[in-house]
Amino acid sequence: MKNIPNILSLLRILCAAILLFVEPFGALFFAVYIFCGISDMLDGYIARKTKSTSAAGAVLDSIGDAVLCIVMLCILLPLMKIPITIIVWISGIAMIRVVSLGVGYYKYRKLAFLHTYLNKFTGFILFCVPLLYTFFSIPIWCILPCVIASISAVEELMMSILSRELNRDAKGIINSHIWAK
Repeated sequence: MKNIPNILSLLRILCAAILLFVEPFGALFFAVYIFCGISDMLDGYIARKTKSTSAAGAVLDSIGDAVLCIVMLCILLPLMKIPITIIVWISGIAMIRVVSLGVGYYKYRKLAFLHTYLNKFTGFILFCVPLLYTFFSIPIWCILPCVIASISAVEELMMSILSRELNRDAKGIINSHIWAK
């Protein structure tokens, strides 16, 4: 039972790779995609309930999230009519994330993915993008996620810079221990 969260994270990585080989926006695509989303919600929940959380499991979960995000960008960017300004914006967010990971690795010698509320909310909004795209032709499905992802990326970078110790489960910069004296 204690290995189920890590198995779910590994399955999410495998299913993300499978998405590269199925027809985008088809029934199989959405079935696999929704499984990825459900597995993302369940792995952490099960780990907490079975008291089997671990640093390795948290990193595996974050790697699964990153792989799914990268795969979805590879699939969707060529299909969606996204303005160049949004593509530049997405690239900027990605660069902030890379810098944040670099700062975290430099300071802690570990991958420093943070599980803040904003990062979780960003993940949920990003998960909704393919679903919104099928219903709306207006660019709200890309502007809103970019705004939220920008705020969350900057928050994570600030936390990585200001924090004295790695706390992957910090809920956000406001209630973080970095402000404690």
